[in-house]
Amino acid sequence: MISNMEPSLRPTIALLSRTPAAFDALLRGLPDEIARCNEGSNTWNAFDVVGHLVYADREDWIPRAKRILESGESKHFDPFDRLGHVKESEGKSLGALLDEFARVRKEKLGELHALNLQSEDLARRGRHPALGPVLLAELLSAWAAHDLTHLHQVSRILAHPYRESVGPFAAYLGVMQCTGHGA
Repeated sequence: MISNMEPSLRPTIALLSRTPAAFDALLRGLPDEIARCNEGSNTWNAFDVVGHLVYADREDWIPRAKRILESGESKHFDPFDRLGHVKESEGKSLGALLDEFARVRKEKLGELHALNLQSEDLARRGRHPALGPVLLAELLSAWAAHDLTHLHQVSRILAHPYRESVGPFAAYLGVMQCTGHGA
């Protein structure tokens, strides 16, 4: 799929293409009491994170890449609703969200491939509503890092119920030391 893509995109696309399977392997079939646990009030659970990833893939990364290619810095990105996934995820199972994530990610990577990006495209700038000017290369790198941030978040969420039961082993378990970095 990426054979004619700009070579610097290959590692990013390789990572992006694997993220749905990583979440699927970690979360599919988990009992609800684990999949729906969180780290406290006003925090997300694994279900929320997968819903957010689906929503972000649909509404954020590729639309913003296209905005850069079409308008450059002359038109800001549309603001992103970090909680837009909540309504869209209502009534769905975690398995259904995992399936949707895989499907939407494949679709969006197809759209990325169809852009046939070259080095000069990656150097083009867009305008983020809060961050100001950003390069297309930075946006695509942030997409991959966003996935990894949420994979890290899910590992924290799943470890949270064990904070007390691991006892003194907590001193050797990095996931128990991490208190989050935002969503």
